[in-house]
Amino acid sequence: MSPAKSHAADKQRLVSVTLDEASIGRSNPDVEHEREVAIYDLLEMNSFKPVGHDGGPYALHLSINGNRLVFDIRLEDGTPVVAHLFSLSPLRRIVKDYYMICDSYYQAIRTATPDKIEAIDMGRRGIHNDGSNILVERLKDKVAVDIDTARRLFTLICVLHWKG
Repeated sequence: MSPAKSHAADKQRLVSVTLDEASIGRSNPDVEHEREVAIYDLLEMNSFKPVGHDGGPYALHLSINGNRLVFDIRLEDGTPVVAHLFSLSPLRRIVKDYYMICDSYYQAIRTATPDKIEAIDMGRRGIHNDGSNILVERLKDKVAVDIDTARRLFTLICVLHWKG
């Protein structure tokens, strides 16, 4: 990668992600673990560029306000860039399906056969991919993200729904 491309990539990324504690509260250990892993993985590798803005790297604060998902995007130093509000309605069904299959997965890993665990996990990954693709589509005019970034953001959106 050329130095110019490397510098641009360093600017088009998230360096901080926080979730609004009032929106999420605390939950069970499995959900908390998913949250921590998603944030860690997201910060390790991501591609995140608000459309029309070239000044990153960025800090993202996610919250839920009524029936809206809030993406509060700031520069690393806290300077506001933009806040986008998205209706949660297009994601509600898939988040519910994902939550249900994750619950089945967590129960299965404690008692089920490896074949059953693998089958549930394949279904879980499929629903997760569907949610990630919907998220890429919903964000496309506001924030450019790659599919791996969308996958981790989808996990965090699900965590926002999994209130204690």
